[in-house]
Amino acid sequence: MLVFAAVAGKAASLVASGLAGAVAYDGVKRVVRSGAVREAAVTATTWGLRGARAAETGAEKARLTTADIVSEARGRIGEQTPAPGAGDGHGHGHEH
Repeated sequence: MLVFAAVAGKAASLVASGLAGAVAYDGVKRVVRSGAVREAAVTATTWGLRGARAAETGAEKARLTTADIVSEARGRIGEQTPAPGAGDGHGHGHEH
């Protein structure tokens, strides 16, 4: 009788965990079908793109500010500031 109770307890435990797994699986299927996962992915990507744009804008502002500071410093020591895109004559030694 004791062995039967132990086996029955194990069987009940397995059935309960199997049922819980099936319910969880059905829940996941419903969420996937509803498009919630796709919507969350699109939202996360949108945030990522906005963050990247903000970082690009910040980097460009920093680059322009640095160029202004370097230009002003060159002017103070009497150097001619090169035209934008002209380079400073210290290229890498070959043409493209």
